[in-house]
Amino acid sequence: MEIVQDVIERGTIYLNKRLNIVLVEPEIPPNTGNVARLCAATGATLHLVKPLGFSIDDRQLKRAGLDYWHLLDIVIYESFAEFEEKNPVGPRYLATTKGGRSYTDISYEFGGYLLFGKETKGLAPEIIARYLETALRLPMRADARSLNLSNSVAVVVYEVLRQWGFPDLV
Repeated sequence: MEIVQDVIERGTIYLNKRLNIVLVEPEIPPNTGNVARLCAATGATLHLVKPLGFSIDDRQLKRAGLDYWHLLDIVIYESFAEFEEKNPVGPRYLATTKGGRSYTDISYEFGGYLLFGKETKGLAPEIIARYLETALRLPMRADARSLNLSNSVAVVVYEVLRQWGFPDLV
C-alpha cells in the first residue's frame, strides 16, 4: 500500500496508518450518518466517543448512511479518556472555531486523527487546551457561528486526502 510505504520510508510508524475521524459526543443522528457515509466512501475509520445523542441503530442514522454500512470501519468508546488510551499514538487535529490556523495551512500526517466536537458546544475546553497547537478552523464570516458538523468533516477530510494524493480512491 502506497501510504504504508511512504510512512515507513519517513521513519514514522503509527499503529493506524489510515485517516481517522473522531466525533466526540455527537448529538444529531443525520450528521453522524452523513459522516459515516463519508468514511465508508473514503476508507476513513469512524471513531464515536460517548455519550451519543442517539442510539447507534437510530433510523435517521441508518438512513443517512444508506447502504454503505458494510463498508464502514467504526469504533465506539465510552469516553474521551478511553479513546486516548486505545489510540496512544498519531497526531490529533482539532476542528474548532477557536483554532488558530486555517485547515488548509496544516500539513496532515498519515495516521492522524481529525477530532470534531458535539454540534451544540464543540470540543471541550480541556481537549482544545491539550492539542491547541493543532487546532484548526474553517474560515467563515465573523457573524457566522459555525458550519454544520457533517459539512465541516467533509471539507477537512477532502483537504487531507488531497494532500495525500487521494490514496486508493478513484
